[in-house]
Amino acid sequence: MRSATLDELREWGETRDFTPYRASQIAGWLYNRPPTEVAGMHNLPAPVREALEEDFDTSLPRRALVRESVDGTRKFLTEFADQRVVETVLIPREGRITLCISSQVGCALECSFCATARLGLTRNLEPFEIVSQVMIAREMARPELLTNYVFMGMGEPLANYDRLVRAIEILTARWGLGISPRRITVSTAGLVPQLRRLVEDTDVHVAISLASARDQVRDVLIPINRRYPLQELIDACRGLPLPRRKRITFEITLLAGINDSVPDADAIAALLRGLAVKVNLIPFNEFAGSGYRRPGDEAVNAFQERLLRHGIHTTVRISRGSDIDAACGQLAAATPAGAEPDRGGDGEPGATSPAGAGN
Repeated sequence: MRSATLDELREWGETRDFTPYRASQIAGWLYNRPPTEVAGMHNLPAPVREALEEDFDTSLPRRALVRESVDGTRKFLTEFADQRVVETVLIPREGRITLCISSQVGCALECSFCATARLGLTRNLEPFEIVSQVMIAREMARPELLTNYVFMGMGEPLANYDRLVRAIEILTARWGLGISPRRITVSTAGLVPQLRRLVEDTDVHVAISLASARDQVRDVLIPINRRYPLQELIDACRGLPLPRRKRITFEITLLAGINDSVPDADAIAALLRGLAVKVNLIPFNEFAGSGYRRPGDEAVNAFQERLLRHGIHTTVRISRGSDIDAACGQLAAATPAGAEPDRGGDGEPGATSPAGAGN
């Protein structure tokens, strides 16, 4: 039920001989109000509520833990009916908030600089489990302040393609959450077949985790490169049916002594030559046992300057929430010792549940 489109709700209502407008009422409860138990959908008659309970899984994900960083970043766990959890992150900046959304419990891609990769893949998230993260975030922050939605949390979004696209439909539809697709970005490690489908099936922005312009380096950092090597990935990008003025974002996690030199920047520029791109540099956010180090500011600035000289629009991502393991690459489903149950309601940071999640 909580992953259904308006048309599917109408079709279901017809099989139950319910009045057609009941579908719109149900969709309103599912997507335009705070998460609500079926019993609390008070304008639906009892027979409709009973039928929903009989025909669908009506369970609600719950917010299990909130932690707040000194910089205002908030990370929360969403716990599902099977007690699996994911991490979602609210990142504030100058009156705007970016929401970092998870698409899987864990991840199978084994990127060596990402803490989530150490979890392995437990399962894909269902569309309503993806959407629920946005709905919970809306309870924690005023919806008008949620300005950007990025699928850069736990998991590889394109490895959960069909559910991802269904979630995007719910997020962007007028009968759903009504979010402009221009505010949504999907980040991928480079699953080539699904990449073209995403551009054809949606109007969201695309970001690709590149890491290096050298196959031998990328093979180690992002092992999916062994299946879809750089030339195949870049050729696919050149063939994407992108609208004019729309760019692909390439994300480069900079690791000290691995991929942060000026020659590395030159190789990136050569690889991306002729593509409409922008580059986002992400100095590595360290976590225990990673084996990598964050490069110094001098190396990061030199890398950025080199790409700018090549005519590539390049920005450096300012890490937020690293003190609560909420920065890019740090999500690892870890519950802090001494956590207390989140009391919900006001959305203020608490601590919570013996489950664990990370982003």
